[in-house]
Amino acid sequence: MRNGGQILVESLVALGAKKAFGVPGESYLAVLDAMHDTVGRFDYILCRNEGGASFMAAAYGKLTGQPGICMVTRGPGASNAMIGVHTAMQDSTPMLLFVGQIAQSDRERESFQEVDYRAVFGSMVKYVVEITDPARIPEHLARAWKTAVSGRPGPVVVSLPEDMLAALSDTAPLSQPLPPIAPAQPDPVALRHMQTLLSQAQRPLILTGGTGWTAQGKSALQAFAEASDIPVLTAFRCQDAIDNTSPVFAGEAGVGMWPHVADLIKTADVIVAINLRMDEMTTGAYTLLSVPLPQQTLIHVHPSIEELGKIYIAALPLHADPNAFAAALTPVAGPCAAWRANARAGYETAFVAPPQPSPVDMAAVMAHLGAHLPQDVIVTNGAGNFAAWPSRHLCFGPKMRLLAPQSGAMGYGVPAAIAANLAEPSRMVLCFAGDGDFQMTCQELATAAQHGAAPLILILDNGIYGTIRAHQERQFPARVFGTTMVNPDFTALAQAYGFHAERVEATEAFAAAFDRALQATKAGMGAVLTLAISPEAIAPRQRISTLRQAALAGKA
Repeated sequence: MRNGGQILVESLVALGAKKAFGVPGESYLAVLDAMHDTVGRFDYILCRNEGGASFMAAAYGKLTGQPGICMVTRGPGASNAMIGVHTAMQDSTPMLLFVGQIAQSDRERESFQEVDYRAVFGSMVKYVVEITDPARIPEHLARAWKTAVSGRPGPVVVSLPEDMLAALSDTAPLSQPLPPIAPAQPDPVALRHMQTLLSQAQRPLILTGGTGWTAQGKSALQAFAEASDIPVLTAFRCQDAIDNTSPVFAGEAGVGMWPHVADLIKTADVIVAINLRMDEMTTGAYTLLSVPLPQQTLIHVHPSIEELGKIYIAALPLHADPNAFAAALTPVAGPCAAWRANARAGYETAFVAPPQPSPVDMAAVMAHLGAHLPQDVIVTNGAGNFAAWPSRHLCFGPKMRLLAPQSGAMGYGVPAAIAANLAEPSRMVLCFAGDGDFQMTCQELATAAQHGAAPLILILDNGIYGTIRAHQERQFPARVFGTTMVNPDFTALAQAYGFHAERVEATEAFAAAFDRALQATKAGMGAVLTLAISPEAIAPRQRISTLRQAALAGKA
């Protein structure tokens, strides 16, 4: 006989779970007790806020391809965790959120911390289930795991009533991993049709991104694009989907995209969109391709049938796993060399940012990082104008990874860096964070210190909520309100958490400070460098004063 908590934990171990990120709660004590016996096989990463825990689980799922597991208590705990669940959905990353629930005998009374999780999470996740019988834990858990990783990966919420977890059952837990589902293969007829469309194209374009790629799949797609002289754009925050040094890579189609990227999408005659949900950012708020019928000939490839035709009616919808699709491609010959070369030239011109009017010049910082980062570095960031630097001015090689939220969630970068370092302790993890972004989840530095994670975090400290300030100056110039921050001493704060920490006040001091921070991380100590950034340097090619002058002139 086992209680529900033991059945759940033993089943998770059998499925291959290695880590769970969470904040403890009395509603799932039976689960915590069962994990007492799995230390070293299935570890509990004790976090400081459920939002940080859910971000860690989302990032872990994106990095590993296995469901990131988050465990929280009922009501407030689940509410805090919602931000990571939403991020996992928009990022298409596998995640399981386990929520301790009130006793079943107290339902429908608005009892202490009662929440209907189907109602709250139903529109945000792939599947929500409440398990009411411990004998059914293996069944529901297998379905939840399979749902999280199959088709378009995403989050699943599992509600666990506390009385169910305490109840005994003679049901055996799962004893082995689920057999893999064979990936959807591209239809040969559709492939021949695609080859015809591409061979006739004058301005073909590949848009790629999403999750679930293998190294072999990315390599096959790149080889096809290079042999066919077709430029490649990555979707919003998917820059690691292709080697950025390739002559076919032309940039990222994301928020605030470079003009040449938008022009490529608008003027392409055939677009092959692979593994994308065709989101707002990648399509320029649905303006670069008209809805529902694009003027461009759209070939949309996706492993989930539900994504095909959801927004755009493709000339050729192709239901296929991206890696299987890439492996089946054969080069096409067409008059595209000049088109591809111009696309690459646009990227190379835009990549080098001008000098910044700031005590620490981020253009110089990015140049230094580009020359000194290891080839397999994992880069993370949250959301804000600062994210333009890793997004647009860092060249992602074939072994680099990017963990960044397509949901635009502030606070993601620090927890993601901790999760990445725990998942891949031998790799360097570099986090970019704005000062506002950092303060959303900076308490998770304690989680890092407790569990031995040692990321290197760069805080771009300009004293403002930069993205909102930029919008404010465009719409209400010179009427600054609610976007200026009084920040703590980040160096003292990080040191209090046991991190190596320094404040960098000038560009020329960065290289030495970065080297000291890097040595600290190699010794197992996390590091935080706070960079003094002028608010005037609001974006790589924008100034606050210029935004204000243009807005005032427009209102005159």
